[in-house]
Amino acid sequence: MVFEEIVKRGHEQVSYFHDPTLGLKGIVAIHNTVLGPALGGCRMWNYSSEEEALIDVLRLSKGMTYKAAIAGLNLGGGKAVIIGDPKLDKSEELFRSFGRFIEGLGGRYITAEDVGTSIKDMDYVRMETKYVTGISKSFGGSGDPSLLTAFGVYLGIKASVKFKLKKDSLEGLSISVQGLGSVGMELVKYLSNDGMKIFAYDIDKKLVNEAIDKYGVISISSDDIYNQDVDIYAPCALGATINDDTIPLLKCSIIAGAANNVLKNPKKHSEDLMRKGILYAPDYTINAGGLINVYNELEGYNKDRAFSQAEAIYDILMDIFYKSEKDGITTNLASNQKAEERIHKVASLKSFYLPDRRKIILKGR
Repeated sequence: MVFEEIVKRGHEQVSYFHDPTLGLKGIVAIHNTVLGPALGGCRMWNYSSEEEALIDVLRLSKGMTYKAAIAGLNLGGGKAVIIGDPKLDKSEELFRSFGRFIEGLGGRYITAEDVGTSIKDMDYVRMETKYVTGISKSFGGSGDPSLLTAFGVYLGIKASVKFKLKKDSLEGLSISVQGLGSVGMELVKYLSNDGMKIFAYDIDKKLVNEAIDKYGVISISSDDIYNQDVDIYAPCALGATINDDTIPLLKCSIIAGAANNVLKNPKKHSEDLMRKGILYAPDYTINAGGLINVYNELEGYNKDRAFSQAEAIYDILMDIFYKSEKDGITTNLASNQKAEERIHKVASLKSFYLPDRRKIILKGR
């Protein structure tokens, strides 16, 4: 089953790791390293089975390949999952052990925080390996990458509105935001400042109340998040919210949010949205700000440079939308084709031998 999935999804490497003394069990999946080392977050989740964890890490790591490619970054796609309850099973020792496994991969995979893990957890990982980003400023990192993720999503919403609704301003438009975590809450701040009418839902009522107090959002139930009559639906929690059950309920004109893997079945559901006249901003494109942020750590973090690079998300999405319209294909397929085109072009550069200049310089010294 494992090799079947690896072949089907085009992965280069899948590594299982286990530390019985700490109860650490997990998987690292490296999808593609044509553009550079695989970079992607470490997700800690209480998976119901090892098979579920494998499918998740394969799916997420492939998405990271496309995200890095479409964002113009010299990175490949990878992901890690740790099987466990993030509320009960975390410890310094567990993440340091995880860091040692990452070190053993020799730099083919660089990890970062993700769902269920934090900057503090990555600081523990950093004690054992240099192949980690998204660490605290005290360790030379950038801190919370959700700020840049939210900024990129905000620009992506503006691009979507410009293309679909032919408007330069968000003022007076309505949006439903699903998920008020670190990214969702920061996004709401941008949208509120632009004068949008914001409906929001989160399973954590404290976060909803905070958003009401700070930004005047209107609380709605989980049942109403899909059939709310709004201009934009912004999924900012877990993925697969666009599926056979939810698509018939949608009344929005645009789907643009921070969540990964929004489409449960990318081909089918992107086509369903296209037939319904709903513009979909491909998730791995619009939410690439977080990856751009941690990528900048690899070269010595510069906040202004990172935000400047994230501004490209607006133009990238506009190119995708125009390609979709011109070719009569879904925005998801248009985005995939642009990402694959870059990977293939860079791969062709490696068709001939180029000496390692760094080694030559060192030898010359």
